[in-house]
Amino acid sequence: IRADIHCVTKWTKLDTNWEGVSVDTLLDGIDHDATHVLAFSDGDYTTNLPLEDVSDGKAWVAFGYDGEPLAPEHGGPARLLVPHLYFWKSAKWVRGLQLMDHDEAGFWESYGYHMYGDPWREQRYAGD
Repeated sequence: IRADIHCVTKWTKLDTNWEGVSVDTLLDGIDHDATHVLAFSDGDYTTNLPLEDVSDGKAWVAFGYDGEPLAPEHGGPARLLVPHLYFWKSAKWVRGLQLMDHDEAGFWESYGYHMYGDPWREQRYAGD
């Protein structure tokens, strides 16, 4: 997976190389009526995403970076990778994805971060 990543603190890293499994593969064969996903991680971290933003080849659970296992300080052994949104949506140390029929604020969203987090629209905080 080759992708540009964008942090809410205003840095971007171009052409990053990841290994992982697509969320499409994980959800294949699961019957659901979900519209959103809540990713949850170690330390009670959560982040919310519309299902359409983790479907159709837009998101992965990454376990490798630049040909090496994903280091713990970067979210290893596995992190969600949603490169078209700000990087807080790419939850480190991901432990699961909860399919939901509604949107629900995650950790940073409940503290005022934008519910969506599009870097091209600079959606950092609620109201942006």
